Amino acid sequence: MMNSDIRPIIDNWPYRAGKISVRKITGDDGRPKIQMRLDLGLLQMEAVGRPDGQHPNDCDTLYDFYYQKMEEYKRQHHTDIGFELSGDDCRQLRDEALMYYHRYLACFILEDYEQVLYDTQRNIQIFDLCNKYAARKSDRMVLEQYRPYVIMMNTRAKAHLASKSRKFPLALRHIKSGLRAIKKLYDDVDQPEDFPYSPEADILKHLAQKLRKKLPGHPLRLLEKKLQRAVEAEQFEDAARIRNQIEKLKKNRTKKKATDNSDAGEDRPE
Repeated sequence: MMNSDIRPIIDNWPYRAGKISVRKITGDDGRPKIQMRLDLGLLQMEAVGRPDGQHPNDCDTLYDFYYQKMEEYKRQHHTDIGFELSGDDCRQLRDEALMYYHRYLACFILEDYEQVLYDTQRNIQIFDLCNKYAARKSDRMVLEQYRPYVIMMNTRAKAHLASKSRKFPLALRHIKSGLRAIKKLYDDVDQPEDFPYSPEADILKHLAQKLRKKLPGHPLRLLEKKLQRAVEAEQFEDAARIRNQIEKLKKNRTKKKATDNSDAGEDRPE
């Protein structure tokens, strides 16, 4: 008989309480898999496609299946009014969203931010589909409590991808956009006073603080600091050279500003 006991695997990969342990392996089928160590064993997911590797109703995902059903309804009726998702439809979609949650959490630990971006965006699509078409109000609203978290993870993935390319201003713009999206959720339910206490917003704000420290300093301020250090160290030749650089930089900035104003004047209508 084939031995199906996973004990040898988990014995060689101890569980650590309070820590999310994940790894990527190559499966027997030659495809990459993601494993997450749990207290009672492990969770294994496909690295691409639907995390459980299934193709429900001959579609890549359940979301694709129900989205196609909605689009077909619109083609037949020339409107989506009347299209509904049953309680069982929504339950299955929630189960699929949970699979994506496990994978994007694992991928974030593995710093696979591209996959985090894809999986969080897919969950937002599932949330939107249920929110718009669920027949019961409870099914429309049950996933909304998780939307701030998914937006936060989606934003972190965008910011980390930008940071990898040292595009720190872009990363900060992503964070600003994510904070606006989370704030809008609080505004939409008439609870704007609770936004400052949002744990998701707090995580993004702390990430922004770290990224700001990596921003390059303003050239003029950097030169002025170098000048101050040179003067304090009585390195007068260096100080004179730095003063010349400062004067040159200021002249170039003045010249550029004058040119920009001249160009703007030419474009200004009479």
